[in-house]
Amino acid sequence: QVQLVESGGGLVQPGGSLRLSCAASRNIFSIYVMGWYRQAPGKQRELVARISSGGNTNYADSVKGRFTISRDNARNTVYLQMNSLKPEDTAVYYCNAYLFPGDYWGQGTQVTVSS
Repeated sequence: QVQLVESGGGLVQPGGSLRLSCAASRNIFSIYVMGWYRQAPGKQRELVARISSGGNTNYADSVKGRFTISRDNARNTVYLQMNSLKPEDTAVYYCNAYLFPGDYWGQGTQVTVSS
């Protein structure tokens, strides 16, 4: 069993930055793919960014060049650095840990981009 706890969400103005954190209850980064997803009101949950056990990353086209996913193995924590935020980035952001055939989800953290 793995528990994931997100933090770092909040209200930010357009063009601003936030850093989300996802703390895992145990060291899983060597085998799990870690990802950040988001879900806006009335929309499906979508992948934002993920990082493989080997450190390879990929991003949704909408966030490329603005968001960066990283991890700190010693702290069992994955981060999502979000820069140049736009109103359309407003959503609940979820942390995910995936290892076939199952995965784990955090409870989500709200990010609101508004002036």
